[in-house]
Parts: sequence; C-alpha cells; structure tokens
Amino acid sequence: MSGFFGCVSRVPCVTDVYYGTDYHSHLGTKRAGMAFYDGQKFLRSIHNLQNDYFRSQFERELPRFENSRIGIGVISDTESQPIVMTGRLGRFALVTVAKIFNINELAQELLAEKLHFSELSDSDINPTELVAVLISRASSFEEGIRLVYSKVKGSCSMLIMTENGIYAARDKYGRTPIVIGRNDNGYVAAFESTSFTNLGYEPDYFLGAGETRFITAEEHRQVIAPGKKCQICAFLWVYYGYPTACYEDVNVEEARYRNGASLARHDDTEADFVAGIPDSGIGHAIGYSNEKHLPYRRPFVKYTPTWPRSFMPQYQNMRDLVAKMKLLTNEALTHDARIIFLDDSIVRGTQLKDNVSKLYEAGVKEVHIRVACPPLIYACDFLNFSSSRSILDLMARKVIAELEGGEVSDEVLREYADAGTERYAKMIEQMRRRLNLTSLKFQTLPELVEAIGLPKDMLCTHCWDNSSCL
Repeated sequence: MSGFFGCVSRVPCVTDVYYGTDYHSHLGTKRAGMAFYDGQKFLRSIHNLQNDYFRSQFERELPRFENSRIGIGVISDTESQPIVMTGRLGRFALVTVAKIFNINELAQELLAEKLHFSELSDSDINPTELVAVLISRASSFEEGIRLVYSKVKGSCSMLIMTENGIYAARDKYGRTPIVIGRNDNGYVAAFESTSFTNLGYEPDYFLGAGETRFITAEEHRQVIAPGKKCQICAFLWVYYGYPTACYEDVNVEEARYRNGASLARHDDTEADFVAGIPDSGIGHAIGYSNEKHLPYRRPFVKYTPTWPRSFMPQYQNMRDLVAKMKLLTNEALTHDARIIFLDDSIVRGTQLKDNVSKLYEAGVKEVHIRVACPPLIYACDFLNFSSSRSILDLMARKVIAELEGGEVSDEVLREYADAGTERYAKMIEQMRRRLNLTSLKFQTLPELVEAIGLPKDMLCTHCWDNSSCL
C-alpha cells in the first residue's frame, strides 16, 4: 500500500504537504517523496525511509520549497516517486497508489514504440513512470487518465500536479480512496482524511470510483464522472486504515468495533480478559470486549520510541527481529491467565507464533486467537499487500498444500474459503496446532461485510474469496 497528499493554496503550502504526507506513514514502507511548483519551476525530493522516518528525512529541505503554493507528496511501498515529466502536455509531476500486474506487457508495448524509461524500482520498471509515460502520449490530461485506466490491469489512483492545479484521479474500480478537503486558503486531496484534522482542513468531497476532479485554490470540478462499479479494498477497515480515517463515509474505528462485537456474539469461549495485538487488533478487541462484557487489558505493549515498524527494514530477518524486540509482555497481567486476543489477520503466521511463545513463557494459561477477517487464501492482484511473497508463503495456503499433498484446483480452494465446509474446519485446526493455540477462530466474510456496512458488491474481497470485477 502507499498514500499521498496534495495541496493547492492561495498561500505557501509546503508545511501542509510536509505534514499531510507524513500522516500517511502508516501506509508506506520504503520510500517517500515530495514535489512542488514554486511559480517558475518544478522541485522534487525523494528519500529512503528504511533507516529513518519521513519528517527527519525531509525537514532540512523545506526552505528550498518555501514559496510554493502547489505541492504533492507520497509515502510509497517500493518505487521512487514523484515522477516529474516534460512532454506534449507540458511539465507535470505525478504520484500514484498503484499495483500494475500487467506492467511488463505495457512496458514492452511502449519500448517497441521506441520510448524509454529512466527510473527503476528494485531494477524493474518504475510503475509511476510508466503511468506518466502513458499520460504523456495523450493530447490532454483527461485523455491521458482515460488511457491509463483503459490499459492498466490492477489498480491505480493518482495525483497529477500541473502549473495550474492538481488532477485527483481515483482508481477505475475505487479500490483505493481519495478525499478532498478544504480550508479558507484552498483545497487538498489525500488518501486519508486523517491528514486533515490537525492541519485545519474539513472533508469536502469523496471521489467516486473512476472519478477525476481538477483542483485549484478556488474550487474543484469534475473532469471524469465516476463509473457504476466500485470495489474498494475491504482490508482498509480490517488493517490498513488509521482509526480516525473514513472511507465511503464509514469510519475505520467504528467498523472495527462492530467487527469485534460480531466475533463476540458468535463465541462462547470463557476467558479472564480480552486483548488486542497492537496496533490494528486493538479496535477489534475493544468491540469484542464491550459486546462480551469482558475486561479489556494490555498484556502486550509496543515500545516504539526507538524501534521502527517491523516491515520497514529491508531484510526479513531484520523485520522479524524488530517485531520481536519492540513488543513487550506485561507479566503482571499474564500469569495463569486465560486471554482472548484479537488480531487483524494472519499472513505468514511467523510473528504470531513467536508472540504466542512469549505469552506461554510469561505464564499465560490459555491463548485464544480471534482473527478479524477470513483466512487469506488468494494473492492480492490489486494492491501491494504481501506482493513480495509467494502465494505459498501465506499460512493458509501452506496448510492447504500440506492437507492436500501439493497444488490444488480452484474448486478445492473454494471449499477451503467457505467457512461451512469440512475442509475449512480442517484448515483452521491445522493452523491452530501449528501456532500452538488453545483455540482459533476467524471472522466470516458475511459478518465482516456487515460490520463494514457497505454492500458486498462495493467491496473488493479478492484475497478471501477470489472475487473481482476483472
């Protein structure tokens, strides 16, 4: 996942872009960048985030941008952004939140036309540059955006900064969101409304799926109307979204409370208290606790002053070390305790298994894990979630392979994805044994959809049931 922020203002907006982009740090992992137009030229800066945080990387450069009234910023999973491009449309800067799974096909098509690419991401074609090249082939930005959405398979939301304003274009099927905010000096566009609160902006407009709006300091107007199909990523409410964010007018934290409450209503397990696996499991756990009338306590706490997020380091062994070192067990709460833990998901299961071992070492008597979404069985084709891992790195798929003795058909996978089947029950039991848990239960897809509060056909649930509109 990635996140972006853009601003067009009647007054210099550098600090707003700086802090607004930083408020998306929970969405990105490796790189960040900002670009500004100061009335005469485009200015750009990109930094690696694997060894430091966004603010400390960019703070010393702010004076270089200080008179700019138009700017964009991005926290990115992998590629270097923003891209600054000069072509038939003039000069523009681009940031994207995208996963283009036909990128090699598109790159070969463009290379065959004697076009070239200059920026790489981990020795591969930079997806944002590919989008910029596609846009530059058109006779207008509107036509360029339409061209991108006609060719890209996967997902792509973007901000295009020109000398006159910013085009905000939401993914064709709305898998990632864009919200516009306003204050007395102008407008901003962002992935999350969380970035507005402390900067003095009020949410003004949520873009529809496939919609594009052009933003100036005076207004924002529709350039491309929204489509009829929306499939926003349901995992935003489960894990990615910051608690204060709203997507499709549904608050993340409230959805997590409802989800936890739903899990509690279908659970008769006896325990001494409820806890959340920090951080995204906490909202689900509070909802469970309130519904079950069990105390909420914190036997796990994170030590964050000096330890970065566990997925920020480049190497997996270092990510695992960081995850272990920053999570502290409070043994005053764990001795001889029966605890129900809420977690957002189980991807590989490695960190959860390590945490469970720490709990038993700290004297916990019973560990019951309740997972806020169904088992992850299918690879995500639309966002960069778990994109660096093989599908067989998913714990559920490993267990399925063990139970079936190798690869399985789509029909068999559908059985494992159905919570009412015998195969599903065997998969969950095998996962419970591998994780050394007293009990393990996952949220069902219908209950998750109900907790979010949107119709099923408005949500992308591909990683759980292999459904999509492609």
